Amino acid sequence: MQEKTTVITEFRTHEKDTGSPDVQIALLTERINNLTEHLQSNRKDVASRRGLMAMVSKRRRLLDYLKRKDEPRYQAVTKKLKLRR
Repeated sequence: MQEKTTVITEFRTHEKDTGSPDVQIALLTERINNLTEHLQSNRKDVASRRGLMAMVSKRRRLLDYLKRKDEPRYQAVTKKLKLRR
């Protein structure tokens, strides 16, 4: 919960922002990184792998949306999160 709060405060666009694409992308990236570590030690956890693929897909869609709507914000988010593309 503490990590989630720090991620939200770092990526929000205004004081009460919790659901902008920037925040959603950052939270998904955090969850993806944690799940990737889990799957490295639990290779046979197929259900978690399926959830990971769904999260990656959702993050990709949000990134595409952000790129369409606001290119500078997209560049800032990908740079801050060190995402390729």
